[in-house]
Amino acid sequence: MFSIKKSDALLEMIRDKRQMTGGQKMSLIVWLSVPGILAQITTVLMFYIDAAMVGHLGAKESASIGLIESSTWLFGSITNAAAMGFAVQVAHFIGANDFVKARAVFRHGILCTLLFSLLMALFGVTICGRLPYWLGGGSEIAGDATIYFFVFMLIMPFFQLSTLSGAMLKSSGDMRIPSIMSILMCVLDVGFNYVFIFIFHLGVLGAAMGTALSVIIGGLGQVYFAVFRNKILALRKDRERFVWNGGYVLNAMKISLPMAAQSLLMGGAQIVSTIIVAPLGIFAIAANSFAVTAESLCYMPGYGIGEAATTLIGQSIGAGQHALTKSFARMTIWLGMSVMAFMGVLMYVFAPEMIGFLSPVNEIRSLGITVLRIEAFAEPFFAASIVGYSICVGAGDTLRPAIMNLFSMWIVRLTLAAMLAPRYGLPGVWFAMAVELTFRGTIFLIRIYSGKWLKET
Repeated sequence: MFSIKKSDALLEMIRDKRQMTGGQKMSLIVWLSVPGILAQITTVLMFYIDAAMVGHLGAKESASIGLIESSTWLFGSITNAAAMGFAVQVAHFIGANDFVKARAVFRHGILCTLLFSLLMALFGVTICGRLPYWLGGGSEIAGDATIYFFVFMLIMPFFQLSTLSGAMLKSSGDMRIPSIMSILMCVLDVGFNYVFIFIFHLGVLGAAMGTALSVIIGGLGQVYFAVFRNKILALRKDRERFVWNGGYVLNAMKISLPMAAQSLLMGGAQIVSTIIVAPLGIFAIAANSFAVTAESLCYMPGYGIGEAATTLIGQSIGAGQHALTKSFARMTIWLGMSVMAFMGVLMYVFAPEMIGFLSPVNEIRSLGITVLRIEAFAEPFFAASIVGYSICVGAGDTLRPAIMNLFSMWIVRLTLAAMLAPRYGLPGVWFAMAVELTFRGTIFLIRIYSGKWLKET
């Protein structure tokens, strides 16, 4: 069903400005979405297993990793923002059949993001000893937290190369290799963690080493396929010497900086949300954490479809096919909403099983089931925000969507959660989340259907 030749042929139709039927467009969306969805779901499942293995180390060790987990995610999201600034331009040039310029942007991306990641690694290594205390950790967990963060920051250049190469492959329409590599990294992470934690008894250092080795191997694999094997981006296809073009870097910054700023501020919002939940007690804190984990299985399809949307929008704009661009935008956003509406139904029905798998404590299960069922009603609009944002990224429109995300999160969700939490507890916090996601999805639907995201490219 998921033929590479067929998807390549359909992508060529975009670049050649040929008319596509509704069936061909939907087939292409599905072919590009499914590998990403499978990779996202596998990543979450492997994260569960990984977390369980670390959990066997003990409460202190688990807390030390959990303390700086948000920081590692933050640095990871910044590398993604840096990569997307170049990847979006590559998608546009590929859509315009200008493969030479696409490879030129790729070369600029390698140089710039590698330098950027080295600076991030230096910064991270410099602050690693103080970061656990800045985050409120005590001396009993600060040592292990420092070790884990130190190892993670050492491999930041490999992490950045992996992110950049994956984004480039997706921009060319190759969703299979990044998905396979993502799955491979997850499997290797679990395998290496088992060896280093349970055989060599290295504790938190072993967990960090397992993650580091999996990222290095998976990252180098993606680099190999992007630089040497991709039919469009393989750098050996160039015969002329490399010429620096500052315009590519400036365009990348225009795309990347709003995304990076959004990552920083959204991370801050998550911290504030945790502060709102903390006074509700240990059962509420645990139920909130487990519910977030359980819900992640339901919104992964939205991110897979969003990745496909970014590629299709980018190439369609590059080809100058504005009617096709709008059609792909509408089809991907409604497909995302339909799939996540179905996932919302499953989440509502199977909430007891999803929470029960994570905790046997009745108080935690009761709260977790309640909040998951509240959130289930917002899943279609969550999809609209995920895919809608991905559409805008594919068009290079990142500033206003970032402002929309931040306004929705900081003004709507956090304000409403702070008002409802004292009276209604954790269900009030999750009701605020459901209202905010519905609001965010609605404003993204308005932006996509207004066409303003396309006029600004």
